[in-house]
Amino acid sequence: MLVHILLFNAGTDNEGIHTVQVGDRNTILMFQDEDDALRYAGLLEAQDFPEAKVEAIDSEEVEHFCRQADYDWKVVESGQLEIPPEKNVKELNWEEEQESETKVVPPEEEETLPNDELDRIRNQLEGLL
Repeated sequence: MLVHILLFNAGTDNEGIHTVQVGDRNTILMFQDEDDALRYAGLLEAQDFPEAKVEAIDSEEVEHFCRQADYDWKVVESGQLEIPPEKNVKELNWEEEQESETKVVPPEEEETLPNDELDRIRNQLEGLL
């Protein structure tokens, strides 16, 4: 069955799928009707979400993804009005994952350059001014 899901940053390395958090579980909404998905995407934008792209996909692919990611899924039947929750996660998952890839090194563990190398770089930068 062909369904419609919402993607953020579609086609980029930072692509993310919209989920609704129910308790401690993430649930992917699969809309049977494209217009219902577009309406839901518009409601998200009204809540200051980034623009979501509605993507048609086979429901079996979504279910397979959900099983691998340990997510739940929900089929939103045609004509059923689905409304986004009033409370939203402050940070979006794909931003959290991207931030977690950036390693923060405490100052005491930072590699330092020898003073003569720092002086040489400083002189070069001053020469540019």
